[in-house]
Amino acid sequence: MKDDFINYTEKEPLDPRSARNGYGNPTFQHDEKPEQNDELKKNKKKKKNEKSKEKMVGILKLFGYADWLDIILMIIGLIAAVANGTGLPLIIVVTGEMTNRFVMIGQAVNMSVNLSAVMNSNSTCPAIPGLDIEAEMSRFAYYYAGIGFAVVILSTIQVGTFLTSAARQTARIRQKFFFAILHQEMAWFDTSQNGTLNTRLTEDINTIQEGIGDKFCIFVQLFATFLTGIVIGFVYGWKLTLVILSVSPLLAAAATVGSIFLASFTTKELTAYARAGAVAEEILTAVRTVVTFNGQMKALAKYDVNLENARKVGVKKSITTYTSLGFAEFMLFGAFALAFWYGTKLTVEEKENYDIGRVLIVLFSLLRCTFYLGQGSPYLENVANARGAAYEVYKVINKHRLLDSSAKEGYRPDKLKGEIEFKNIHFSYPSRPDVKILKGLNLKVQSGKTIALVGSSGCGKSTAIQLLQRFYDPVQGEVTLDGRDIRTLNIKWLRERIGLVSQEPSLFATTIAENIRCGREGITDSEIEKAAKKANAFDFISRLPDKFNTMVGERGAQLSGGQKQRIAIARALARNPRILLLDEATSALDTQSESIVQAALDKVRAGCTTIVIAHRLSTIRTADIIAGFHNGVVVEQGTHNELMTQKGVYYSLVMQQGHGGNTQNEMSESDEETEDEDYEEEDLDDLRMENLTDLGGFEEPGIIEMGSIPKRSRRHKSRKTSSKKKSSEKKKTKEKEEENLPAVPYSRILALNKPEWLHIFFGVIAAAFSGGIHPAFSVIYGKIIGAFQETDAEKRSKNTTLISFMCLVLAVISLVTHIIQGFMFAKSGEVLTKRLRSLSFKALLQQEIGWYDDPKNAIGVLLTRLATDASQVKGISTEAVENIRTVASLTSEDAFYERYNASLNGPYRDSLTKAPLYGLIYGIAQCANYFLNAAIFRFGAWLIANCYTNFENVFIAFSSVLYGVISVGQSTSLAPDFGQAKVSSQRIFQLLDRKPLIDSYSEEGTKLSQFDGNIEFRDIHFVYPTRPEAQVLQGLSVKINKGQTLALVGSSGCGKSTSIQLLERFYDPIVGQVFADGFDTKSLHLQWLRSKLGIVSQEPILFDCSIAENIQYGDNSRVVSQEEVEEAAKAANIHTFIENLPEKYNTRVGDKGAQLSGGQKQRIAIARALVRKPAVLLLDEATSALDTESEKIVQKALDDARKGRTCIIIAHRLTTVQNADVIAVIHNGKVVEQGTHSQLLAKEGHYYALVNAQVSH
Repeated sequence: MKDDFINYTEKEPLDPRSARNGYGNPTFQHDEKPEQNDELKKNKKKKKNEKSKEKMVGILKLFGYADWLDIILMIIGLIAAVANGTGLPLIIVVTGEMTNRFVMIGQAVNMSVNLSAVMNSNSTCPAIPGLDIEAEMSRFAYYYAGIGFAVVILSTIQVGTFLTSAARQTARIRQKFFFAILHQEMAWFDTSQNGTLNTRLTEDINTIQEGIGDKFCIFVQLFATFLTGIVIGFVYGWKLTLVILSVSPLLAAAATVGSIFLASFTTKELTAYARAGAVAEEILTAVRTVVTFNGQMKALAKYDVNLENARKVGVKKSITTYTSLGFAEFMLFGAFALAFWYGTKLTVEEKENYDIGRVLIVLFSLLRCTFYLGQGSPYLENVANARGAAYEVYKVINKHRLLDSSAKEGYRPDKLKGEIEFKNIHFSYPSRPDVKILKGLNLKVQSGKTIALVGSSGCGKSTAIQLLQRFYDPVQGEVTLDGRDIRTLNIKWLRERIGLVSQEPSLFATTIAENIRCGREGITDSEIEKAAKKANAFDFISRLPDKFNTMVGERGAQLSGGQKQRIAIARALARNPRILLLDEATSALDTQSESIVQAALDKVRAGCTTIVIAHRLSTIRTADIIAGFHNGVVVEQGTHNELMTQKGVYYSLVMQQGHGGNTQNEMSESDEETEDEDYEEEDLDDLRMENLTDLGGFEEPGIIEMGSIPKRSRRHKSRKTSSKKKSSEKKKTKEKEEENLPAVPYSRILALNKPEWLHIFFGVIAAAFSGGIHPAFSVIYGKIIGAFQETDAEKRSKNTTLISFMCLVLAVISLVTHIIQGFMFAKSGEVLTKRLRSLSFKALLQQEIGWYDDPKNAIGVLLTRLATDASQVKGISTEAVENIRTVASLTSEDAFYERYNASLNGPYRDSLTKAPLYGLIYGIAQCANYFLNAAIFRFGAWLIANCYTNFENVFIAFSSVLYGVISVGQSTSLAPDFGQAKVSSQRIFQLLDRKPLIDSYSEEGTKLSQFDGNIEFRDIHFVYPTRPEAQVLQGLSVKINKGQTLALVGSSGCGKSTSIQLLERFYDPIVGQVFADGFDTKSLHLQWLRSKLGIVSQEPILFDCSIAENIQYGDNSRVVSQEEVEEAAKAANIHTFIENLPEKYNTRVGDKGAQLSGGQKQRIAIARALVRKPAVLLLDEATSALDTESEKIVQKALDDARKGRTCIIIAHRLTTVQNADVIAVIHNGKVVEQGTHSQLLAKEGHYYALVNAQVSH
């Protein structure tokens, strides 16, 4: 009896699965992110503190999406749960009655014969008249077995029905919620974070599933156990019941308070680790930026601060856990002492009402059942959490959608001309109602004509396009199509007639063919090829191994910017639109591709009503009408020639471009032939750090355990998931790699904890004492029962009083040893955790960039390998939510909804199949002790009947063995954790022992006393480590002297950005050398070399901190003053903008600079480069994201910054590099010609061809 009870202070009711994960299929329980869980818990705590009842749905409303079959299943489950709850109290009654029989037999033996004398004389064991002990125990064994079988059946029914019902309901909720998200208006997305929506779709609905599934019925079962125990207690002895009940509230309170504190500290710990995880994610996804600016130590310090916070909370959590556990055992043993003492007293004073059996029945019925109620509180909390999560989820499902793309209402004209008119449009974005974007826009577009919208960033051009697509409705005025207000038209019909190609195209993680097919349902393969040819995409697609079946990766990460753009154009052309919207449609193309694609677009535009937005005005000269926007209104319109004569807004922009050079808002220099050419990291908003609970999982060829997935790794993932065969091959490979992990002696693992050896020493001693408490109690328990075979009442009372006191001593020892363990192991364990995390993170930052390129070193998945249905389900939902504008414009909501439902089918069926199995496992776990009791006591009866022992020894042996079995079971349950810990330690040591090919921390190498900035690339041959078959540089040789400007030009993928990465020593060349002031860069001190280089790249990565801190990041070797920050900001033309912000330089830029526009981010990146006063300035499309006005000023600032410095420029727009001292044309990985602008034009070679291609356009 007590055996089970005592151990419930150390473990929860037996459960076949982790209480953290629940029973459901991993798809529904996958990817729990600590930062999201933390956010949920904080939100729920806040809601609780506000006592806002409306923030939680009612208990019946929680089951609002159950159908009649679900209701029937739940009713059956509840009946089974209540019946199952009576099982334990009945077992307690059986045990009490059985104990009475043992005592009665013991007393009979004592009175009839001296057992020891009989055993010593080797005579025959005497029979006791009227008592057949074996028959009696057989009867009780049948009771045990009968109740055990009933518990198995009832548990299977109880858990199976609720899990089945929960799976059915949550599948329904997921579908309705995803459908509701897909069809919300854009204004709703502007005020809702994508991460939050994905959390709702995964974590919140998982929470609902737990609350309406087995956790609900298990709480009902525990509550039924509690009530039954109270009733039995009063029936068998009301006096003793009242005495014990006086202690029971303290016992319940101990369990409840302990769980509350534990939950609180767990939340705080998760918060701290989530912050540390966020730091790690931010740093590792921008690892190139970090090493470029020598920011490793600053990153490590920031990471360690959060680890220290987590360590402090972890210590408190461990101390609280052990103390509450010790206090619970103290109260428990104290209750035993009180009950044994008072129970013995009652057996003397009220013999007719009390015996040892009744005392035990009352004692265990009350203590165990009360403790069960305390342990039921986490399950009740699950239900409460589900009600809170359901509030937000159900609110979205039931929300009235202002612009519902699924609505059937609306007029569908038979014929569409394509005449568009904006009439007196006033508009503000709902998320920023105080900022007016359009202030009386009037504009008319005739059918079949092309109108170009020009103006500076933020003037309302893209907003007008979004109003036409009905992503928003105007605050005032109307947009008409063929004279009819578009608000009267069916939304889906309207969007199906519009083709859109935007500046930053969103592709979906499927094949090229399927991406183009999104343009129009039912399109044939030949039509797909035709559209690809029109978009100049057919040739590069044909060169790919899988051609049109090539997986493009998440957001098209497997392709270069130009390739993505051309597929997006093909997708738009595939639907044969009547209205074509081109928002910087050729911005990501290099010169050669752009001229061809532009010609294709000009051809396609024939017969379409076309609206074009472009910063580079040369692309829109042929438009029928050019409309100049300024401050939300059209200030002029006409043809190119007409507007040039007016000398207004358009004329001003043209003049600025004529002198300013590059006017393109482009994303050039994206590698087409080797994805590794890309210099900057992809924006990884969709992948957040998950459970930075361990830094294990490192592999020599690669890590798959830390941070967010970089570009190439995501490509790898896309390929992996494209076929089961590849997935299985990867799995086999990974298993093979894991077998090759280095052997790590346990002594080395222990050595990591060497500074805390004193804490461990005292903790182990306390643990040893604590481990002996339960065996000692086994002896006390047997002695107490054995004392009742004494017929002398006074002697019996004296014995039981002494034994009760010993029980009290055990209570004190338990409390003290648990508190000592808490303090000692908390200190040693949490310090070790922090030390390992910090060392691992430091080692990660030490690795060379080529190591990160290896797909096996994917940063994105922390401690989990995403290969199951779960990642695919989440991937679909995340993709749809984050690209909602693309989904809506393509009217692909239904297609994504069907894909999502299809992805749920497998896991859903799996959940239904496994539900009864989980119920069976739960039932077996619940009743295993019952069958064990039956066997042991039946065998004990045989031993007693044959005089091999007495019943006191049977109870002592039974309790001791059972405690041993339970302890072994608990230790065995830790075996998987131990195994995982060992593998993790092997991986960690593998990482710590790895010697990077290029060591960022190395203090070796020469630091030149003076650095002039003479750079030379000499016969460089290079391949990226992950693509050894693709030769990027094939004999590159070019030289630049101090103070000169070198411009590298050429088509995408020719090796321009690769050259810069070799100079930064992200990689080392295979053959050849890079020289700085005549020294091979390999011989120079690495951090010193990088400190002399300032880079501004095409897609700058900013960190989630203030603007000032981002600029100061340019020089991590010293404290950069505010004056220097402002000086750099002024030079980059960003100071005025910053000063107009409410918090000025203290304004946070958001994750990866998300709160800023592209141009603003670029200018901050320029300021960051200038603040370090570099000897060599590297400009990789540095002004590509700026509008015309800003570009001209920033270009002048860069020209000034170049003075006296060596400068290397990469640019597609050749007008920005005409003044360079040397222009080198790179083709197929080597310099094919070099010279000044005029010299190269005179040659009429490659450069001449590139210039002509741009001028003609």
